[in-house]
Amino acid sequence: MQSDPCPWCGQEPLYRRYHDTEWGVPVHDDAVLFEFLILEGAQAGLSWLTVLRKREHYRRAFEGFDVARVARFDAVRIEALLRDAGLIRNRLKLASAVSNARAFLEVQARCGSFDRYIWDFVDGRPIVNRFESMAEVPAVTPLAETISRDLKRRGFRFVGPTIVYAHMQATGMVNDHLVTCPRHAVCAMLAV
Repeated sequence: MQSDPCPWCGQEPLYRRYHDTEWGVPVHDDAVLFEFLILEGAQAGLSWLTVLRKREHYRRAFEGFDVARVARFDAVRIEALLRDAGLIRNRLKLASAVSNARAFLEVQARCGSFDRYIWDFVDGRPIVNRFESMAEVPAVTPLAETISRDLKRRGFRFVGPTIVYAHMQATGMVNDHLVTCPRHAVCAMLAV
């Protein structure tokens, strides 16, 4: 069997590093789950590479993705973020980051952690797919649709099923590395 990385990461060093170290690795840290939720929402309609290139700037602008601090951002802070060329300057996306922080805190209060809430949808264990080609990898699944509906019911925005599925892939709730990719086996072992 051939042993090539997933073709979507190409040879771009930043993309490749993300693929080789983060994508598909199970995340159980609420701060990282929040970061990916915000970044996936920012990505809507854009390439993930665009977001990765701005990620460090997002970390600074969103105070290390400290959810409690982001939840306190007000209209003045959002206006300042809109002037920040290091961010994706979309008012709805930036405002949703703040409202999502507030909804995130509510989930933490009700469920003990966002980690417990989100991973409960997969019974605490990653779904390990065995795709052989990129054509087989879905953009959305029925489970992503279910999670999207529940997040929206809880007040989250920019959490459509495609964004949710990308979040699931990024945070290792689902292993969508192709079986020919060396990372498939590595991430599958983390599912045990």
